Amino acid sequence: MLMGLNDKQTTKNKNFLQSFGHAMNGIYCLVTTERNFRKHLVFATLAVILGFLLQINLDQWLWVIFALFAVISAESLNTIVEAVVDLIVDHKYDPLAKRAKDVAAGGVLLSALFAVIIGLIVFGQALLAFIK
Repeated sequence: MLMGLNDKQTTKNKNFLQSFGHAMNGIYCLVTTERNFRKHLVFATLAVILGFLLQINLDQWLWVIFALFAVISAESLNTIVEAVVDLIVDHKYDPLAKRAKDVAAGGVLLSALFAVIIGLIVFGQALLAFIK
């Protein structure tokens, strides 16, 4: 846990720093507990490195960054859905719980496919320009 935050807080945050601390704790939890989130971060890092190596332009950077954040955001929402569903059904099988988890995972897959398409367009174009 980061910054000495109180796990048992049930009231609103008192100030921006407290809110920020909770947000940072959430990111820390994603990085330390979610394997797929870490994989997405690795691919995002590779995409950024490739962007620098290929010297993509500002418009291309905007698309790449948009795609990266779409995937990371979808993975974050998927983690939320999984946690809330598990809390509600207490790790027991329920067809609606399965449906919610599957739809959330599908959202991650769709955002990842979007990122791949953006990557093919941006990096494909940049690679062709680099080769010529």
